Amino acid sequence: MKLNKMINRISEEIIYLLIVAGVLLFILYPYIKIFAEAFTSGSFGITEYLSENMMLLKNSLFVATLTTVASLFFVLSLTICFLFLSEKMQKIFRIGLLATMVSPPFVTSLAYITLFGRRGFITHDLLQLSYNPYGPQGIIMMQTISFASLNALVLIGMLKNIDTSMIKSVRSLGAKSDAVVKDMIIPLLRPGIIVVALISFIRSLADFQTPTIIGGGFRVLASEGYFAVISQGDIHKAALINLTLCLPALIVFFIYNHFEKNVASQSHGQEQGSLALPRKGLFFYGSSLVSGVFYLLLILQYVTIVVNAVTVKRMGNFYWSLQPILDTRVYISDTIIRTIVYSLLAGFIGSLLSFLIIYYSQVRHSKLMKGIEMIGTLPYLLPGTFFGLGYLYAFSGEPFSWTGSSMIVIINVIFKQLAFATKAASASVSQVDPTYYKTVHDLGGHTLNEWKDVFFPMTKQGFALTFINGFIATMTTIGSIIFLIRPGQKVLTLVMFDVVQRGLYGVASVIACLIIIICLVVAGLIALIFNLNGRRKRHVSFRTTAK
Repeated sequence: MKLNKMINRISEEIIYLLIVAGVLLFILYPYIKIFAEAFTSGSFGITEYLSENMMLLKNSLFVATLTTVASLFFVLSLTICFLFLSEKMQKIFRIGLLATMVSPPFVTSLAYITLFGRRGFITHDLLQLSYNPYGPQGIIMMQTISFASLNALVLIGMLKNIDTSMIKSVRSLGAKSDAVVKDMIIPLLRPGIIVVALISFIRSLADFQTPTIIGGGFRVLASEGYFAVISQGDIHKAALINLTLCLPALIVFFIYNHFEKNVASQSHGQEQGSLALPRKGLFFYGSSLVSGVFYLLLILQYVTIVVNAVTVKRMGNFYWSLQPILDTRVYISDTIIRTIVYSLLAGFIGSLLSFLIIYYSQVRHSKLMKGIEMIGTLPYLLPGTFFGLGYLYAFSGEPFSWTGSSMIVIINVIFKQLAFATKAASASVSQVDPTYYKTVHDLGGHTLNEWKDVFFPMTKQGFALTFINGFIATMTTIGSIIFLIRPGQKVLTLVMFDVVQRGLYGVASVIACLIIIICLVVAGLIALIFNLNGRRKRHVSFRTTAK
């Protein structure tokens, strides 16, 4: 018995140390390494670099600011429109937003070129216009549409924390829908609005794919950093560029951390339920119009991708054809299995790691693990290319010569998704009554017994959701791994990025459809195996009763 206790204790300590060492080595160390290299090596210094690239910095800030404003406009419209919908329509509304989460990051740009390019279906074929789609206007438009879905889901998730009894009270006193939205809903959502604005700003600064594809002659720092590595082989210049992007991101990070805590702790709800408001007033009609336009753009985007994948254009006319699918086989013959395996491993290991971090942080109240959890948010809040370059510096020489291996790519995507994974794990773990853990110890059990009999069995639905998110995130990622993968070991998103740059839009559309189908199939299988819909309902009722 004593031997078993000792083995369990040693095993737990080893796991704890491995988690701490893993986060420090694969998140903190690459960032420290790239900071050190940017300041101490290279043929030119920071002062010279800033003087040569000030215009690029201004362009990046300009695009990020306008994208943030435009994205907030759509996000607020979608969130307000959600308030006026019935429960059935709210589910459909959410599904529409969630569907965009399984798309590769530059699908919007691909659809934009097909529809509004120099030979676009709408601008050239229908309207006979000679329109230049390339430049800051295209970047801002595409980033706005790409960011709006996730941001809207964040704000819609906050609505459940609003006390419906307050809404009923003011409505019983004669308050109209417009007054409820303006004086109650929007002020209560203010911390979340600030958070999604900051996230949009950071994501716009870090986005190099959209400017590379549709930026034309308009250059920003993120795309310049990409070309510095790919075209010029100047890693030091790329490090300085990413360091420049990192500085405003770090400032935003501290602001985000403050308001994110407010979002996480905000729970006004004594009574929860549907917030469906009477369909009247300026906010209802305005938000419905904007939401309708947004969903029309989404539908047009995905229809364009599907049509592109099964048609060819000859002499200005479209013809149904399997040629794009046949042409795609050359590019993905040895890529599909590799991408799925990487995603499965990253989804499972990332979920397991995030749940263990939350266990030590929330259940065991480890201060060190709380710090580890905060370090885990860095890869999400800082540019993805910065994270990838950090791996180049940290793991391309002694003592860690791992660059170019499949292992380092999988490790990168595991730790890249840690921020989202720990947030999801935290929400799931918080639903488990702490007395269950005490019961295990009262019966003579240890930490490993807690994990086996309580922790993982009672959080497996959350684990499944985290796995789905990790799988999809890896299937659609590109920024943090683009510098780590050798030409013969590419994944689907990198192949798609390459063929888009070559102008092979039909092949790119087929790959985009393939990625979406794989993500939906895996998500559907996991949901079916774990019966996520039924479990979610039971857990929602549990939370409501507990409050």
